Amino acid sequence: MSKSKVFLVGAGPGDPELLTLKALKVIEKAEIILYDRLINKEILKFAPKTAKIISVGKEYGKQQQIQEKIYNLFLEYSDKGMRIIRLKGGDPFIFGRGAEEIEFLIKNKIDYEIIPGISSALSIPIQFNIPLTHRKYSSSIGIVTGHEDPTKDKRKVNFELLAKAVDTLIILMGLKNLPYIIKSLLNGGLPKNTPIAIIEHGFFPDQKILTGTFETILNKIKQQKIKSPVLIIIGEVINLIN
Repeated sequence: MSKSKVFLVGAGPGDPELLTLKALKVIEKAEIILYDRLINKEILKFAPKTAKIISVGKEYGKQQQIQEKIYNLFLEYSDKGMRIIRLKGGDPFIFGRGAEEIEFLIKNKIDYEIIPGISSALSIPIQFNIPLTHRKYSSSIGIVTGHEDPTKDKRKVNFELLAKAVDTLIILMGLKNLPYIIKSLLNGGLPKNTPIAIIEHGFFPDQKILTGTFETILNKIKQQKIKSPVLIIIGEVINLIN
């Protein structure tokens, strides 16, 4: 029996052509693939026809149960000496529970390798000519989650302090909490005319962008019926869009 190994692989932001060569090589040799909900299904076509492909995408309200299922699958297939690809959107260590899964593998003495992916936070804005840094307008970037673990005792992301701490703020998974986020940033000192962009389903064929200010964006989201997943960008760099 061959020695089992888990490859924690970043699938990139959505476009299959943005998969790294290293990620492609391990997918082509996969025996088991456990993939997340936001993975572009075209990437799965690179796997061998003999590979067993299992969806482990999180459903709202069932995140912990599905995470336990993933751990059980790690144990089941590693005991069989199989080559397991854990395929995660973007980069596995940017709000993807990658660190938690590595902790589980270490605890259970399962061999693993991490293959980084292109993060959606850094790449999706490029699709719409939004530079995250600019010599005149932005010398700093903050990347935060807009949806924290509900089991935490208190929020870790202090948007009021972030308001003046960075020039460009990138928020993942923040659509539902955007009214609270905007209110906090206003309380932190940002003006009502602060530019904001919402990018829905970046790097997929149905991607779209919505721009506005703190005053206008919430009504625009309702009018355009914007849905998750979205990437939120806040800062003066949005005004540089051609």
